[in-house]
Amino acid sequence: MMKIIKRYRMFLILLLINLIMLFMYPDIGKKSFSITGQNIIEMLSVIPPIFILLGLMDVWVKKETMMKYMGSNSGIKGILIAFLLGSAAAGPLYAAFPVAGILLKKGSKLSNVLIFIGAWSTTKIPLLLFEASSLGWGFMGMRFILDIPVILIIATIIENVIGEKEKNLIFENAQALE
Repeated sequence: MMKIIKRYRMFLILLLINLIMLFMYPDIGKKSFSITGQNIIEMLSVIPPIFILLGLMDVWVKKETMMKYMGSNSGIKGILIAFLLGSAAAGPLYAAFPVAGILLKKGSKLSNVLIFIGAWSTTKIPLLLFEASSLGWGFMGMRFILDIPVILIIATIIENVIGEKEKNLIFENAQALE
């Protein structure tokens, strides 16, 4: 029982806060539960397809193949694949992290995984099209052109700053993913 409580402690704390809000400030509490319910529904609509795709990727893509195209010796090819995967993705950023875990588990270079996350968060094609229609092609193009080198710089700096011990820990945690 204590293991379950420990595992879900943040959920239980937030539930308790929502209940306190419901009794102390009923209007705010109702709104809080409504927003929480909407967020749960949104997550339940996004997470299952992502996990199905992850399961298929884990089974279908061999580790050797992933290492060849996105591993430590992949060079520009790995960077381009990471950008394309991240840019073509759909869904909120929290869906990128399980995908990043599988990429690490399959032997992708850490900087390529960081590029993938950066591309997912800033260069998604639907986001770019929305920006172009709302803010204009000039703004969208300028932001896109600035984002690419910044993502590369950040990924390179992080990979070079993180020590081998931390990198090994990251890859060990990725290997432990089930």
